Amino acid sequence: MQRLLVIGPCGAGKSTLSTVLGKKLDLPVFHMDQLNWRPGWIESSKDEIRARLADIVVTDRWLIDGNYGGTLAVRLEHADTIVYLDYPIRLCVLRLLRRIWKYRGQSRPDMTEGCPERFDLAFLFYLMRWNSGPRIRTETQLKGHEAKIIRLQSPQELDRWLDSL
Repeated sequence: MQRLLVIGPCGAGKSTLSTVLGKKLDLPVFHMDQLNWRPGWIESSKDEIRARLADIVVTDRWLIDGNYGGTLAVRLEHADTIVYLDYPIRLCVLRLLRRIWKYRGQSRPDMTEGCPERFDLAFLFYLMRWNSGPRIRTETQLKGHEAKIIRLQSPQELDRWLDSL
């Protein structure tokens, strides 16, 4: 495992896992949220994100967390391992709400400084519709990469997998 991709619904714990795995495997960690957002919640252009990713994915060792469907193909192509936190949405909603409360008014460690955590109803609805939209698009993009996927369906499965490393 030298080029890892961590994906899953919002609130699943992708960034937390990435931080743990990065330390455990001594890999540089890149958060898609940091690659995408500039201070003040200004979104980078697709070309800017693609250029940043192009420089990362050609290196020998990395861990990138985040879905960002528009750039998933290039990351899937270069990844040797895909960790998919395929958790129940009710758990992810609970974790998302807990995260919003914990970091309210400040930037999370995995987010660009100057992007304070806030409640966003549209984002919550996006997560609640994960199984009927984003999940389907993600699963479609994963076709052909099944041999690289480690699909974990609960925090307990994740703990067992981490213990086995």
